[in-house]
Amino acid sequence: MKALVYHGPGEKSWDSVPLPHISKPTDAIVRVVKTTICGTDLHILKGDVPAVTKGRILGHEGIGIIQETGDAVSNFKKGDHVLISCITSCGKCEYCKRQMYAHCEDGGWILGHLIDGTQAEYVRIPHADNSLYHVPPGEDEEALVMLSDILPTGFEIGVLYGTVKPGDIVAIVGAGPVGMAALLTARFFSPSEIIMIDVDESRLSMAKKFGATKTINSACGNVAEIVLAQTKDGVDVAIEAVGMPQTFDICQNIVRPGGHIANIGVHGKSVDFQIQKLWIQNITLTTGLVNTNTTPMLLKTVESKELVPGNLITHRFTFDQFLKAYDVFGNAAAEKALKVIISNT
Repeated sequence: MKALVYHGPGEKSWDSVPLPHISKPTDAIVRVVKTTICGTDLHILKGDVPAVTKGRILGHEGIGIIQETGDAVSNFKKGDHVLISCITSCGKCEYCKRQMYAHCEDGGWILGHLIDGTQAEYVRIPHADNSLYHVPPGEDEEALVMLSDILPTGFEIGVLYGTVKPGDIVAIVGAGPVGMAALLTARFFSPSEIIMIDVDESRLSMAKKFGATKTINSACGNVAEIVLAQTKDGVDVAIEAVGMPQTFDICQNIVRPGGHIANIGVHGKSVDFQIQKLWIQNITLTTGLVNTNTTPMLLKTVESKELVPGNLITHRFTFDQFLKAYDVFGNAAAEKALKVIISNT
């Protein structure tokens, strides 16, 4: 089969590789129909995730069709259309019983990280009964790819961990796919304002269409001064959705006393935590890797049309255009790209 293979920092190729096979009774083999590229994949290519070794097939998102199941798989059969979760969960360990699937003792984020991932024609899914979801009949499969990772990530690690409440002022730093997912799902809780902060005017314009009440271009002035001038004393929830020291600093400088910094971004280097200023402000700082425990609920919001994740898709490619898709996604500002879909046709 063909797959997108990582060969070390800055090196990737579209290669012919062996087909995956069932190695445990709880496995399933899925033919990937649609997949995408995540900002985390770009971090891997920068060398920010050293656990990813040369020869690894990247990717942890997608929609597919079951080709084969192990003897212990009971929820799925050959031919089922499935949503592939970015998180693998055994369903039995201490962490899974606490719905902390990200820390599953025999799973977590392993696809495209510790085992071969979804940017391939076929993928092996461990613990298939707990790591796949049936695609509702008639649903837009492109849109559902957004539920593999970015929507539960934005919702769980940004909105829920940030404890967004009715009437809150929320600032989201980073208008990329995960930031937009946080924007879309923050609206579930009726905040009074959602301020989107980014350097890309195209993305800020899109954020307005998705429900941001204000936008700030962080390249055009001191963001903290602008936010503090427009609020009483800062924001209730500052969501960091980039993974850079500069964007984390913005969150530290705009959160109000008693407020919350919810860090979603993947950080490849340390940040300077201003504890000498923040210790007295009664703030809460949360971080996290998505658990995907909210995926069933998000699926229902998509079915009811309350959430329309297909609006996040800006570009479409076929599998033989995978390298071009990476070029476009990696140059998102110039290409006006948000989320890309790559289809196995």
